[in-house]
Amino acid sequence: MKGFKFIKVLSFISALVVQLLISDPLYAEKTKRTAEVIEVEGAVEIIGPDNVKKQATVGMEIGEGYVVKTGGGALAVVYLNGVSETAEVEVKERTVMRIADFYEDRSDSTQETLLDIAVGEILITSKKLQADKSKFQVKTPTSLVGVRGTTFSVSVKARE
Repeated sequence: MKGFKFIKVLSFISALVVQLLISDPLYAEKTKRTAEVIEVEGAVEIIGPDNVKKQATVGMEIGEGYVVKTGGGALAVVYLNGVSETAEVEVKERTVMRIADFYEDRSDSTQETLLDIAVGEILITSKKLQADKSKFQVKTPTSLVGVRGTTFSVSVKARE
């Protein structure tokens, strides 16, 4: 009889631990999102998370950890896919932009986007974020900007 009670208590504790893990934000269901190159003019290079370099082409899928690098006179437009929270990023000439964070959490319908600009200029048209916890941020060497939905540009001058 004592062994049966021990097993019931152990089962209850196990179920409680599993429930806590599922509801804990650290264990939320984060899914990587994808972006698509929708326009390319001039020399545009895509560098993957594995440091493999490729010439950008229209229709190319990229995601978290990818770098978009444009040469002189070049331009790339990247569409950031999302459920209802999407954005279009125009990567101007002589720019290095990395997609640092790019995921959605299906358990609470939130999305997070962090673009890291080393040098150059980007123009972003972002739809309004629907979920309060969603984030759209742009990082530069000297700042971090967060928006909820607007059109804005960020530029970083090359160090001299």
